Amino acid sequence: MKTPAQNFLQFKQIRDGVVMLKNSALRGVLMISSINFDLKSDDEQTATIAQFQNFLNSLDFSCQIIIQSRRLNITGYFEKLKELERDQQNELLKIQTSEYRKFIEDIVAKGTIMTKQFFLIVPYSLGEVDNLSSNLGLSGKKLSMNEEIFQRAREQLYQRMEFVAIGLRRCGLSVVPLTTPELIELFWAWHHPREAEVGYYPEILPELIK
Repeated sequence: MKTPAQNFLQFKQIRDGVVMLKNSALRGVLMISSINFDLKSDDEQTATIAQFQNFLNSLDFSCQIIIQSRRLNITGYFEKLKELERDQQNELLKIQTSEYRKFIEDIVAKGTIMTKQFFLIVPYSLGEVDNLSSNLGLSGKKLSMNEEIFQRAREQLYQRMEFVAIGLRRCGLSVVPLTTPELIELFWAWHHPREAEVGYYPEILPELIK
């Protein structure tokens, strides 16, 4: 009998913008922008490094940085250029559009164009904060994940994510927490890279979006 694919996943549920692992630990995912460090002046580079160092020193929990590289699919862009070229009334603009399209096609033919996305994983486990069990009147007991505990743990995780976001914004980065649909699409793309590269994503059922 074949083993279900879900058995190989490290998480068991995604809800309320949170990934719940099989051991009931929680994970939040922040999508981070990039900056062109080389274009900054020496003073700006020094300030950015100092801010990032301060951010790292302020953390009292572990974080995981993930860089996702993916081939950029620009087929739709080519189709749009062909449409503009076909509908262009000005002959000079028509020729320029055609030459530009051929120029881009030549660049793509010489090598693969990649796009990168940056993510930071923020963790939280039930045993990390001692006052969570005491606040619930469960001091000394092993916590199990019921709805009340999940909401408390999620609140603690969100506080961590906001703390991380503030520190990264001071470095000049944009930070966005992923929602439930975005998390589902992210994990699906990791396990189906070829389909994701051509822009195919599965339909997310409304009952899965919380």
